[in-house]
Amino acid sequence: MATNLGPERSRKRKADEHLGQKSDRHDKVFNDPIHGHIELHPLLVKIIDTPQFQRLRYIKQLGGAYFVFPGASHNRFEHSVGVGYLAGCLIKTLSEKQPELGITEKDILCVQIAGLCHDLGHGPFSHLFDRMFIPRVRPELKWEHETASVKMFEHLVKENNLEDMMKDYGLSNKDLKFIKEQIAGPLKPSAQNKWPYSGRPEEQSFLYEIVANKRTGIDVDKWDYFARDSYHLGLKNIPDYQRFLKMARVCEVNGKKIICARDKEVHDLYDMFHTRHSLHRRAYQHKVTKIIEEMITEALVKADPYILIQGSSGKMYKMSKAIDNMEAYTKLTDNIFEQILYSSNPNLSEAQTIMKNILCRKLYKCVGQTIPEKALNLTEEALAKEVAESKPDDTEVVLKAEDFIVSVFGIDYGKKEKNPIDNVYFYCKHNPTEAFQIRKEQVSKLLPDRFSEEHIILYCRQTDKLADAKKYFQQWCKTKNLKPRDANVLVQELTPAKKTQNEEQGDAEEKVRVKKALF
Repeated sequence: MATNLGPERSRKRKADEHLGQKSDRHDKVFNDPIHGHIELHPLLVKIIDTPQFQRLRYIKQLGGAYFVFPGASHNRFEHSVGVGYLAGCLIKTLSEKQPELGITEKDILCVQIAGLCHDLGHGPFSHLFDRMFIPRVRPELKWEHETASVKMFEHLVKENNLEDMMKDYGLSNKDLKFIKEQIAGPLKPSAQNKWPYSGRPEEQSFLYEIVANKRTGIDVDKWDYFARDSYHLGLKNIPDYQRFLKMARVCEVNGKKIICARDKEVHDLYDMFHTRHSLHRRAYQHKVTKIIEEMITEALVKADPYILIQGSSGKMYKMSKAIDNMEAYTKLTDNIFEQILYSSNPNLSEAQTIMKNILCRKLYKCVGQTIPEKALNLTEEALAKEVAESKPDDTEVVLKAEDFIVSVFGIDYGKKEKNPIDNVYFYCKHNPTEAFQIRKEQVSKLLPDRFSEEHIILYCRQTDKLADAKKYFQQWCKTKNLKPRDANVLVQELTPAKKTQNEEQGDAEEKVRVKKALF
């Protein structure tokens, strides 16, 4: 008897039949320290076994943090494999729980590939390259690693002749657009209020929330690096991402289908964003990590004119220009550190000295750090100049702006000053099709009122003048009415702090004890 599957399920069945469900398909098993034994589709394995993907083995996940945390030796390679796996877990869960969504095998494969390839464009020492090095050597260029990830993906497919294999698994040019859109967002500008993607229609908007969720920031990329970074850094108490993956479902909100969480998971989601804050505070933005990355950046800037990398057609590219040619960029990894360190080129002597100082722990010294109540809205160069102009009266040492390095960065819950949970929708067990929001006040009275803060760390290149540099910093803090966080750099309170009730009780008891001892 014929069965009416409906248009969505019929489309899914035809797409799956087109993929063939080949009898000779053999998924490969990887043993991952975070997720255990994971199986990956043969097309994903083929992508992994390319020079463009293998390059990620030589790019540290946490950049300069490896010089501070000895366990942080993991690379972008294993993180990317983990994200590809988790992307598959989430979309397969949605497909099994909600067959009415019409998720096809092609959708699943595209989402897995996007997760696998989302970080292909990272440069040496990960975010150091796109956030510190490129802005200094090419300040006119607005470049992000996601842009390079799309270009590298295109280069990978072409150079390794993967088009035919992708067609064998039913993937079209439209599917390739869908993969690239998941990595970098809309590929072309669109009219206001118009659906900006061409890879999948608006009724499948939830598919764009799996790998890189622009709406809430809750995605499998974060779930993997939270767990992986915490493991290698030696930090405990990571959120239970597996519960979220199992309980996530798609609901319709304002005409769009979005991924929603179970209502009882709201506490875990706050914990997740607190974990993000904690990782930044304790590791990513660690004061020694920051100055090591600053020194590496200085060395790369000095070496840039003298390091040439061969790209397509034999053309040579500087490091700063390698991002314009994917063949050259494929050869640019963390190995540039050793290339500079052991080079016999006399033009690299300054860069070599910096690299040697990093290895021998001769680092620029931290003068102090502070957290302003409000963002100062000044460039790091302007702040260094202000500090240099804050010469105190009790020192004869003259320090210049170039003697100071100022690092300004924000630590937040992922949405700047906004509460990220305000963008999250939930469902309850008794009515799983209706989505709703949960206000912070309904969750707990102990949650933060603010979700971001600006940090300022001051370093001094003149390591033998650290004591004087701290006086400069102290004077600058007084001028700005700021409090240094360092215990050995104190600014006198404008109003003495009141004693607590316990301190007052302790003072009274001490007076009685002294009185008894005297009489």
